[in-house]
Amino acid sequence: MVKQMKKLALIMIVLIGFVATSAIAQDNLSPERKQAIDSLALEKVRDLSKYISLIGSKDTPWSEANRVIDRAEELFMQGSEIGVSSLTRTEINYYTTRKYFERLMRLNYDKVEIDWYNIEYVSDLQRQPDGTYVGVITIFQKFSAYDKEGRLVYQDTTKKDITVYVKRKETQIGGRLIGFWDVLLGDIRVKETTI
Repeated sequence: MVKQMKKLALIMIVLIGFVATSAIAQDNLSPERKQAIDSLALEKVRDLSKYISLIGSKDTPWSEANRVIDRAEELFMQGSEIGVSSLTRTEINYYTTRKYFERLMRLNYDKVEIDWYNIEYVSDLQRQPDGTYVGVITIFQKFSAYDKEGRLVYQDTTKKDITVYVKRKETQIGGRLIGFWDVLLGDIRVKETTI
C-alpha cells in the first residue's frame, strides 16, 4: 500500500511537471508572435507620439485635446509616470500620465512642436516570473517652442526610454474564452537632454 502511494505520488509529480512545462511552452513567444507584438508595441509608441503632438499644439481645440488625452491614457498601465526635463534645470520631474498631458496642454508658449524620431527597441522582450514580457523602446524627442512673432524661444532634444509590458489576457466572444496578447506602455524615463 505504501509502495503504491509512493508510486502514485511520483506519477502525480511527473504529470504536474509535464503540465507546467506545457503551460510554459504555450506561453513562450514564437518568432512570428514576437514580431507581431514588437510591431504592435512600436505602433502604440507612434500613436503616443501623434497624441503628444496634438495635445501640445496650440492649434488643437481644448475639447479635442481633452479627448486625445483620454485616448493617450488608454495606452498606459495604471500608475505610469512620464519624465520631464529642461536645459535650464538639472532635476527631472516625473508626473502621472494625466498630469503630464494636462501640463503639456497648458504650456505657456504661442506655438509648440514636438517630434519623436529614432524609435527603436533597445532591449528585447524578457519574460518575467508572472508571465508578463517587459522590454524598453528608446525614442528621441525634439521639443521646440515659439513666441507670438514665430521666434524660437526654447528648444531641446531628449532621449527617453519607454517601458513596454506585454501580457496574456482573455476575453469572452460568443460564449468562448479567447486568449490574446496585449501591449501597454509603462514609465517614460528621461535618459539625456541636450540642445
